[in-house]
Amino acid sequence: MSKRYTLPPTVYLLSFTIFSLVTAEFMVAGMMPALADAFSVSIAQVGNLIAFYALGMALGGPPVIMLLLVRRVSNKHALVGLLVLYVLAAALAAAAPTYPVMLIARCLMGISSAACIGLCLTICAALVPVDARGRAISVVLAGLMLAPVAGVPLMAWLEQHFGWRASGWLIVVMASLCTLLAATRIPRVEPGSEPALSQQWATLNRRSLWAAYLTSGLIIGATFAAFSYCAPILIDAAGLQPRHLAPLLALYGIANLLGNYVVGRIADRYTMPALGWGLAMLVVSLSGFALAGDRLWLNIGFFIMLGLTGVALNPAMVARVMKAAEPTALVNILHTSVITGGLAVGSWAGGAVIEAGYGLRAPLWVGAGIALVGLVSLWRPFVVRREAEVCV
Repeated sequence: MSKRYTLPPTVYLLSFTIFSLVTAEFMVAGMMPALADAFSVSIAQVGNLIAFYALGMALGGPPVIMLLLVRRVSNKHALVGLLVLYVLAAALAAAAPTYPVMLIARCLMGISSAACIGLCLTICAALVPVDARGRAISVVLAGLMLAPVAGVPLMAWLEQHFGWRASGWLIVVMASLCTLLAATRIPRVEPGSEPALSQQWATLNRRSLWAAYLTSGLIIGATFAAFSYCAPILIDAAGLQPRHLAPLLALYGIANLLGNYVVGRIADRYTMPALGWGLAMLVVSLSGFALAGDRLWLNIGFFIMLGLTGVALNPAMVARVMKAAEPTALVNILHTSVITGGLAVGSWAGGAVIEAGYGLRAPLWVGAGIALVGLVSLWRPFVVRREAEVCV
């Protein structure tokens, strides 16, 4: 029996980097009242601090990567440089004297964050053999899963005991540590050794790549159409006691980690089945959640089931993209932008149906509908794959 491949330690460094970036993205949700008081703004304006971070990720990341490719900067040097920019922006946010300064700092953090996540995935893919990419990516993306479970609660605890600026400065410390480790631990690569921008741009002509992007956007859109409004749904519609929400969210996060682990183990060999069954499970969990009524145990069961799929399908989503095209920095950053765009559109759609008067559970039906479209989007790739196997 052949010995199981051992992932290099650098993979875990990349996971910690993504953990730090995603924690910073969502930590605002746990300290909204404090930030509203500090800057004398509304809760909705504080929410824009998350939206502008996401906007920076979706729109700013690809141009930055293309500029670095034009300058023929190596992936390692690009990651270290962008992490330095992130540290400076995070320090500006932690010391922000006014709301507009905080808004600008968060937007800069989003731009550098998107590019860093794309580079982390690209560097990870280059570090391991092709048949180990799915497992390595699942480890890197575990940082994304851990951020809501451990990072965001930690930041909320710091804010409650030492003020919101303490949380901001901890992000600076974490990002600085990631920068130092990336500079010293990531293998040295000569500048210009990565494919040129024209070569990476040419890979974007593949229909299979855009099909993979579409499915990824639909998966994340479906998930966040529902998850963005899980608190009012569970408390006001299902009858959950507010004090039980935090432990339930922790269970949801654990379900995410478990799902990510399982999908990561099968993503390389069974990419399309993992996506297909995962999307089917997403449709069932969201539909069941929407129909659960006032039976609290049923609501909780379908909510945990939601945690096992959705975001947990990330390793299969990334594996499909990497099979459709060489996992260059441009390919990965566009994937990150599509995922971020799906998150924004899904959250907006869920809120729109509530505003239209369709009730608190309406976002669950929106999510189920988007997931069903995602399942349909797999039909043609699945048929093509089956035909290819028959021909062989």
